[in-house]
Amino acid sequence: MNTMKNTIAERVADFIKNFPPFDLLDKEQLLDISKEVKIKYLDKESVIYNINDPLHDQFYMIYKGAVKLKKYINEKLETIDQFDEGDVFGLRPLFAKENYAITSVTEEETILYCIPIEMFHPFIDNNKDFRQYLIESFASNTENPFSNEFQKKLLEDDVKLDLSKDMFEMQPVRLVKNVITTKKTSSIQDAAKLMAEHNIGSLIIEEKECPIGIITDKDLRLHVATGNYAIDEDVSKIMNSPVLCYKKNITIAQAQTTLMKHKINQIVVTKDGTPNSKILGVFSEHDIIVMKGTNPSVLMKAIKRSDSTKELKRIREKIMMLLDGYIQQNIPLTHINNIIFELNDATIKRVIERCVEKMDQVPPVKFAWMSLGSQGRKEQLLHTDQDNALVFENTDDDHLEEVRSYFLTLAKKVNKRLKTIGFEYCPGEMMAKNPKYCLSIDEWENQFSAWTRETEEDELLLCSIFFDFDITYGDINLTNQLSDYVIEITKNNLIFQSKLGASSLRNPSPLGFFRQFLVEQDGEYKDHFDIKKRAIMPLTDAGRLLAIHYQIKHINNTAERFEKLAELLPEDQELFYSCAYASKALLKFRTKRGIRHHDSGRFIALAELSKEEKMKLKRCFKAVSKVQELVKLKFNLKNFI
Repeated sequence: MNTMKNTIAERVADFIKNFPPFDLLDKEQLLDISKEVKIKYLDKESVIYNINDPLHDQFYMIYKGAVKLKKYINEKLETIDQFDEGDVFGLRPLFAKENYAITSVTEEETILYCIPIEMFHPFIDNNKDFRQYLIESFASNTENPFSNEFQKKLLEDDVKLDLSKDMFEMQPVRLVKNVITTKKTSSIQDAAKLMAEHNIGSLIIEEKECPIGIITDKDLRLHVATGNYAIDEDVSKIMNSPVLCYKKNITIAQAQTTLMKHKINQIVVTKDGTPNSKILGVFSEHDIIVMKGTNPSVLMKAIKRSDSTKELKRIREKIMMLLDGYIQQNIPLTHINNIIFELNDATIKRVIERCVEKMDQVPPVKFAWMSLGSQGRKEQLLHTDQDNALVFENTDDDHLEEVRSYFLTLAKKVNKRLKTIGFEYCPGEMMAKNPKYCLSIDEWENQFSAWTRETEEDELLLCSIFFDFDITYGDINLTNQLSDYVIEITKNNLIFQSKLGASSLRNPSPLGFFRQFLVEQDGEYKDHFDIKKRAIMPLTDAGRLLAIHYQIKHINNTAERFEKLAELLPEDQELFYSCAYASKALLKFRTKRGIRHHDSGRFIALAELSKEEKMKLKRCFKAVSKVQELVKLKFNLKNFI
């Protein structure tokens, strides 16, 4: 029996050690706690404690499942927070003598670890970090992540950016991670040879992966060339110590100030920003000069001056470097979106301008190049497929095919050059070089009308792509006319809207039983989470559908659609703001993964996610689930499976 208890305790310890605050304790302390933990299974909607109930002699950690915390707001019991696996709650007995101030209820079948209060006081008294975490957790139990204050901060993040303003200094410096180092017992001669071999002006002296000193060309001139020290002496004799260190993500502005203030040409970055932790990388004044090439205003000028596809490809690579810097610096996604969209859009526009110049004749009629899908929604941050189309002015039947032939030739040139730059061909051929998508204004209107009448799966998919269009080049009157026509043919077309609604629900909540991530079951990405299909697309589809239903014109961006819906429908304001936030957070998350792995960021290995990342994603998934419930109710799809 004793052996069994210890086995269970070991399993408990193995679980709780991965989550704060238990990750602050040693193995022996974890096992002592785990021996006293009781395990409790509860059905869905089971009350753990009610408002005004006497305090329990334990607090709780969720092993499996989810828990809602509820409080009376305007005499109505409202959910104020939700918790998932690894979260602690019910901490009131640790910090207050009054009865419970909130109600806790299971959101689904749940397994809890019940942790005795009595044995925790020594940890609170003796471990500052442990105490601080529990205090903050207790305080945050009453916070709503989508409260009015949160919404205000969200809106403050969305101030419009003028691309002409220089955001260069806000970027973090990109580190040289392949750092050349030597030991303090190396000879000055060997250190000098190492610097010459790698063509570097300074060298870090390390001990146990920590920087203990640095030498520069200047030190060799002052101390060795003058004869003060012999070349066979230890490099420690001439090194500068301690080393000036900073944490990762130091901005260019900070770096420039530091370099000037201390009259140095290189800064070392370590894990905790001190010389007592591992070296992560270095950067120099030269690295900052090189980075100036990724200043957005400089890039924009370079795009407009560009006279070759190869040059535009190099600029596109710098745009991706700029994106990486902004993501690292945690700049609000609205700002990032605005800048990257404008740079991408200017790149495509420059390609079209150059291709028009290379044609044998000027365009026979007015036309417009439309970017579709993610670029049309201003959500294309990473390298993705081309989705585009072309609309041209109506012409008489005798000249229609001749005019189309001209624009197809132009489109082939444009699509080919965009591929060279880094925008891959669309596997579904949804590109302007396809005769199906190079049409006159009348033909486009007929096409849109047919898609909204027939409403089979293929037509609904085409609507989801082509209804998110944005003009990149040409006559804006043509695209405005198309936008007005889409509004006209979908207005009060409840059959089409319902079918579009059903289509938007084809990817249900990203979470399965016990709130686990639903992963791919087979194929190349087996056991990976598809963030596009299971999280981003459901939000995008719901935003488009509701924008069509409420006749929202000229707003294609998903977050902006939800923000407009929040303005139009105050009764659902909190939900729509949470959807706007989730849309940005998911896109930013995907972009980070894509940059890290040099891919689309779509498929995520769950083992790579931290506890914090999983929690942030699950908060976003709640918005997905809630807006899908609203769609079911709004469009009478309650029985949709």
